[in-house]
Amino acid sequence: MEKGEWDNRTSPVEFLLLGMESVPSLQTPLFLLLLMIYLVIVSGNILIVVLVVADQHLHTPMYFFLANLSSLETCYSSTILPRLLASFLAGDRTISAHDCMAQLYFFGSFAATECFLLTAMACNRYLAICQPLLYASLMTWKVSLRLAAASWLLGFLLTTIATFFLSHLRFCGPKAMDHFFCDFIPLLELTCSDTSVVKLLGFTLSLLDVVSPFLFTLASYVCIRAAILKIPSSVGRQKAFSTCSSHLTVVTVFYGTLTVVYLIARTAPLRQLNKVFSFFYTVLTPLLNPLIYSLRNREVREALRKLLHIQHFSLHN
Repeated sequence: MEKGEWDNRTSPVEFLLLGMESVPSLQTPLFLLLLMIYLVIVSGNILIVVLVVADQHLHTPMYFFLANLSSLETCYSSTILPRLLASFLAGDRTISAHDCMAQLYFFGSFAATECFLLTAMACNRYLAICQPLLYASLMTWKVSLRLAAASWLLGFLLTTIATFFLSHLRFCGPKAMDHFFCDFIPLLELTCSDTSVVKLLGFTLSLLDVVSPFLFTLASYVCIRAAILKIPSSVGRQKAFSTCSSHLTVVTVFYGTLTVVYLIARTAPLRQLNKVFSFFYTVLTPLLNPLIYSLRNREVREALRKLLHIQHFSLHN
């Protein structure tokens, strides 16, 4: 029998996602909370995409990347929340092995793409602040499109490699996964195959799709900070910082929670804490992004005001 076959002799037909079973009394409140969060995530991020497409003032590289990020966040949360909500309603926490691999693949792809996309956005801010005279010639629409396309392609390509190797492991032990979605480390805990190669591959890929983009983003903001401090007027410094504060907030929240999740050892006392931080970067980050960019960005607020004014005018005529 080949190693990658999903059958009863080598692997479970389905996995059991334990999720939030430790708090059964909170199942209904959790369902309502997650439903509300998911609706806000989808509507908020789609609204940002609509604003960027509809308002010509937002037809710039910065907002082009923001529209990509919002589209990504909608897909990102949709790989986890609909199934999680369905499990609350039906009381069925099982997931087939193939669906589990599919969820892992798409979630991993979107997460890796976000790392690259946040780096592209940091590069855009660096050029705008540190090279203002060359910005228009360097960050053209062609360059913006290539950076966005490369972010999506690299995210999906690197995750394809990891998922391919992971799907060829044998899962012949217990099928209960102490998590609320199929993730790389919880799946490795269930396999009875030798995981040394997969762990090495996972470490190598994490250097490429998490650590490297983070270091590049960090270096960009070190240069941005140095350039802002050289601005003589406090008003100028404040204006320059305000153009990248929203992105910096998103980067801090995303990488902060992501780092905690994968650095905390999944020992019994820390598994609940691990799930809490996983919840932060898989659910709350997509929720916070539209709020951060809409509340802290004057141009987005102005575009929203104009859109609401147009809708109001059309309803009364």
